[in-house]
Amino acid sequence: MAKKPAFGGYSINFKGRKETVEDVFGSKPIAPSEMTKKLWAFVKGKKLSNK
Repeated sequence: MAKKPAFGGYSINFKGRKETVEDVFGSKPIAPSEMTKKLWAFVKGKKLSNK
């Protein structure tokens, strides 16, 4: 039986970025779900993924 390809396919490259975690997420505590939303907004806004 053939092996299924891996799910996903995004390759994200943060090399050379100068932003801090506080720049991306803010200084206030947030929930993990909000962290994920903000991280993907950052990745898509800066065009860091190859998909």
